[in-house]
Amino acid sequence: MERLDLSQELARDILAMAQAKGASHGDVVMVEGDSFFVTVRLGEVEKISQAQEKRLGLRLFCGSSSASASTSDISQQAIQRLIDDTVIMARATAEDPFSGLPDASLLARDIPDRDLLDDAARSVSVDEKIAIALAAEKTAMDFDPRITNSEGADFSNQFGRVIYASSQGFSGEYQGSTFGHSVAPVASQDGAMQRDYWYSSNRKFARLDSAKSVGERAARRVLRRLGARKVKTCEVPVVFDPDMAASLLRNLSSALSGYSLYKGASFLNGQIGNKIASQVMTVWDDGTIPGALGSKPFDSEGLPITKKAVVENGELRSYLLDTYSGKKLNMASTGNASRSVGEPPGVAPTNFYLAPGPRTPGEIIASVKQGLYLTETIGFGVNLVTGDYSRGAAGIWIDNGELAFPVEEVTIAGNLKEMFQNIEMVGNDLEMRGRICAPTLKISQMTVAGD
Repeated sequence: MERLDLSQELARDILAMAQAKGASHGDVVMVEGDSFFVTVRLGEVEKISQAQEKRLGLRLFCGSSSASASTSDISQQAIQRLIDDTVIMARATAEDPFSGLPDASLLARDIPDRDLLDDAARSVSVDEKIAIALAAEKTAMDFDPRITNSEGADFSNQFGRVIYASSQGFSGEYQGSTFGHSVAPVASQDGAMQRDYWYSSNRKFARLDSAKSVGERAARRVLRRLGARKVKTCEVPVVFDPDMAASLLRNLSSALSGYSLYKGASFLNGQIGNKIASQVMTVWDDGTIPGALGSKPFDSEGLPITKKAVVENGELRSYLLDTYSGKKLNMASTGNASRSVGEPPGVAPTNFYLAPGPRTPGEIIASVKQGLYLTETIGFGVNLVTGDYSRGAAGIWIDNGELAFPVEEVTIAGNLKEMFQNIEMVGNDLEMRGRICAPTLKISQMTVAGD
C-alpha cells in the first residue's frame, strides 16, 4: 500500500475531502521525526533505541460539535477511513457553543525562522553519542573516591517536523531539533548513600555542555549531600536554586492555564490587573527567542507567537489561553495552544521565565542568617485551587550567610499566594536550560518542618 509524503498540500486536500463529506470546518496536524536514546551504566551500554515516526491528526467540526482522531498509516485508504470516522464521531458529539477555530483574521501572516533546527548534527554518529554518555559517567565516577556507584547516564536527540493547516486558510510548517545528556552518580559515606544528577539540553548539538562539565557538576552536587541531617521545625527564609525556582514557575503556569481557570480550579481566577507577587517578580512568556527550547513560529491553532509579560512587577497581566479556553473566559487566545497529534488543543507556555534580578546567588545566600538553600523537592503537594504548598525537601542549611551542612527529610510548607508576595530577592543567574526557567530566588519566610 503506497505511503504518502506529509505535506501542506496533503493537509489541504484532507480538509477539502472532509468538507465534501459534511464537515463544516477543521484542522490537520502532521508530525514526522527521528529520535535516538541511549543509557549507559558503569561503563556499559544498557539500552539503545532509534525510531522514526509519522503521524497525522485530524479535528473536524460539524457545526459546534467536534471530534479528533489520528493515524500512523499515511496511505490514501487509511486517510479516507480517518475522515469518514471523524465526521461520524463529530456528528455524534454533543454541541459546544465555545468550540471552533480561531477567526481567520487572527492567524499568523508569516512564519519566521526561529533557528530551531541543527541539521548538520544529523551527521553525529551513534558511537559519538554513546561516548558522550560514557564520558559524563566516567568523569563523575572518577571525581572523588566517595562516588561509588551510578544510576546511569544518557544521551538523547530528536529531529522533528510539524505541519499544521486549517480550513480558515492557514497552512504552515517548521522543523526543530533537541539534544540532551545527563548523569546521576551515587556517593556513600559512613554507610549512608546519596544520589544527585546534572544535565544539559539544547536545540544545537554544539551548544551542549561538555560531558566533562556535566559529570563534574553532577559529582559536586552529590558530594555536597553527604552527611545530610534533619533540622528542627522553624520559620525561616528559603532560597530556591534555579531548578527549584523553575518548579515554582511550573506551578504558576499551571495556575494561569485557561483550562484550570474556567473550571474554577486556580487560585488566580479573576486576578488580572491585581498584584499577585512582589515588586521584584516579572515573568515573561516568549516563544520568539531564537534557538530556545520553547520557541516556535506559530501555535497549534496557527496563531502568531509573541513575547508577553505575564506578571510585571508583581501585577498579573496575562493568562495562558487557547481559543477554546479564551472563549470560555470571554477573552482572546494568547497564542498558547499546544496539542498532541489526534487530540484537541490544550494550553502550554512557550519559554516561560522569571526575569533575572541584580543579585548574585552568593549575595542572596549571604543575606540569610538562618535558612534553607533548597535543591530538591519530592512529591506533589501543591493545591492550585487554594494555593496550599507542602513538599518534601532537601538542600543545604544556611548559617550566618554561608552554606553550612546538607539537610534532608524535611518538608517545606506555605501558600503560593503568600510565597509569590514574599519573594524578596531575585538572582542574576538565569540560564535558558528548558522551557520553564528561573534564576535563584529568596522567599522571606516559609515553614521548614523537621524534628
